[in-house]
Amino acid sequence: MKKLVEVKDVCKVYNPGENEVRALDHVSLIIGEGEFVAIIGQSGSGKSTLMNMLGCLDTPTSGKYFLHGQDVSHMTDDEQSDVRNREIGFIFQGFNLIPSLTALENVELPLIYRGVGKKERELLSMNALSKVGLGQRMTHKPNEMSGGQQQRVAIARAIAQAPPILLADEPTGNLDSGSSREIISIIKKLYAEGRTVIIITHDPGIAKQARRIITISDGRIVSDIINPDYVEE
Repeated sequence: MKKLVEVKDVCKVYNPGENEVRALDHVSLIIGEGEFVAIIGQSGSGKSTLMNMLGCLDTPTSGKYFLHGQDVSHMTDDEQSDVRNREIGFIFQGFNLIPSLTALENVELPLIYRGVGKKERELLSMNALSKVGLGQRMTHKPNEMSGGQQQRVAIARAIAQAPPILLADEPTGNLDSGSSREIISIIKKLYAEGRTVIIITHDPGIAKQARRIITISDGRIVSDIINPDYVEE
């Protein structure tokens, strides 16, 4: 399996010195192309800091992070932004949709920033919304949709330009159990199509939906297993 993500001896230290906090403490990790990984940990475990590193939203105090073989550890903000646009589709717990825009317009928005032409971005957005089962809701605004539907719009926005990595931060955290199952089902189907999926969660039930489970505690990886109970969608 070809390496997609490689984290080498990464530390993230806040308040260096006597009162320092090691949010990440010598973390090393490899994720191959086409894997489905859950990173699980309780509040304060370091999982959110690790997500920010993997998503090129932050840089390590020490150590290296390679994405597609490129060292992205100490890039400038602009360089990291370029990498995020090319490589990563984000799904956030809070949906992050713009209330005044339709589902289609919400999905199109990041493509505008990436310089995608009008016809192409409209086609990409329509295809993405259809893929998540919202082909009939493209003209609806967020307040006209359920929480589960809003999260599907967020997924469509993340996958519209087919980024290599789908990075989901507590993707079912604001949803009821029925909507949560629907979202996990969609994510599993995207994985089955060949996408690399990384879910950050505190919920063991969500983590057990992934093929590989990495547990982090006190800034360190304490276990990394292939899930023996994984069920294909």
